[in-house]
Amino acid sequence: MRYAVRPIMRDDELRSGDIVTVKSAAEILATLDGRGTLDGLPFMPEMVKYCGQKFAVDRRASKICDTVHSTSSRRIPDAVLLEELRCDGTGHDGCQAECRLFWKEVWLRRAGPVDSPRPPASSATDGDDAARAKLLELLARNVKRTAQVEGRPAECYACQATDLYTASKHIRTLDPRPYVREYTSGNVPLGRFLKVVARAAVREPLRKVGIWAEGPLPGTRTGPVPDEPLHLQPGEWVQIKSKEEILATLNEKGKNRGLWFDVEMLPFCGGTYRVRKRVNRIIDERNGKLIHIKSDCVMLEGVACSGDNSVGRWFCSRAIIPYWRECWLRRVA
Repeated sequence: MRYAVRPIMRDDELRSGDIVTVKSAAEILATLDGRGTLDGLPFMPEMVKYCGQKFAVDRRASKICDTVHSTSSRRIPDAVLLEELRCDGTGHDGCQAECRLFWKEVWLRRAGPVDSPRPPASSATDGDDAARAKLLELLARNVKRTAQVEGRPAECYACQATDLYTASKHIRTLDPRPYVREYTSGNVPLGRFLKVVARAAVREPLRKVGIWAEGPLPGTRTGPVPDEPLHLQPGEWVQIKSKEEILATLNEKGKNRGLWFDVEMLPFCGGTYRVRKRVNRIIDERNGKLIHIKSDCVMLEGVACSGDNSVGRWFCSRAIIPYWRECWLRRVA
C-alpha cells in the first residue's frame, strides 16, 4: 500500500510544551465564516473568555476517536489542545460533558514563558470589547439549529463534539506515520508510545481481516439489578468495583439502564477516586439533542479515557470523561 509523501512534523507546527497566547476576539472573528467555524471546526462561546490569555500546548489533535460514525482514528488539521481546558457548557444551556477544547493554530500566537499570573478568565484582556461582543453574538447565533431527528425537525445544538466528523480527516489504519507523529510531536512519552504501538501492531491487522472484534463488554446479568442508590455528591470518595462485580450489573449488550461500560474504564477498576460531579444533562454528539439524565450518573476526578486499550482509539487526545452508575461504585471513608 502506498501513501502520498507527508513530513512527520513541520518546523512551524506547535508541539507539546510550547507556550501560546490566544489571539484577540477581533483576530479570531476574522478567521470565522458565517457559522462561526474555521474548516468546519466551531469556535465556541465557552472559548471567548480565554482570548488574550497565555497557555501551554498539551498536545496536537493528530489522533482523535470518532464516537459517532465509528470510522476509527481521525485528525483535526492544524489544531492543538491547551493544557486541561474543557468546555463548561455555559454557551450550550449547561451541557455537563466537559469536552476538551480544540484550538486551530491560527487562533494562537507563540509566546514567551508563563512568568506572570494570568488575568481572571472573565476580564477583557484584548482591549476590544466591541469585537468580543460581536464574536459572542455570531457564536450564540449558531449554537442552535433545526435538524431532522428520527424523521422530524428538532431543535439541536452545534458544538465541536457534534461537528468533529466534518472538521476532521480520516487516518488510514495501517499508515504508521500518525503513530510516529504522536511521539515526535511530544504528545506521548517514549514508554507509553512503545507500549501502545506494540499493542496496536498486533490488534490492528487482526481487526482488518476480521479476526479481532472489540465492542462493549457483555454482561452476566440474568435478572433485574437491585436499585441501591448512593446519592453521591461532589467531593465524596468512592471505590470502583471489580470487573466481575460490574459485569454482573450489565446486560448482554454491556449496558446498565442504557449506559454502557467501556473497555477504557477497566483500568480504573479497584481504584479509589473523588466524585467530580453528578451529571444531569449532556448534548448527544450524534444529533445535537440535549439529553436529560434522570437516573444516577456521576463523573470521577482524575478518570478519563486514554485510548490506549481500544482498537481505533490509540493515542486519542480527547480524554473523554466517562460516566459511572452508582451501582458500579462503593462509598469509602
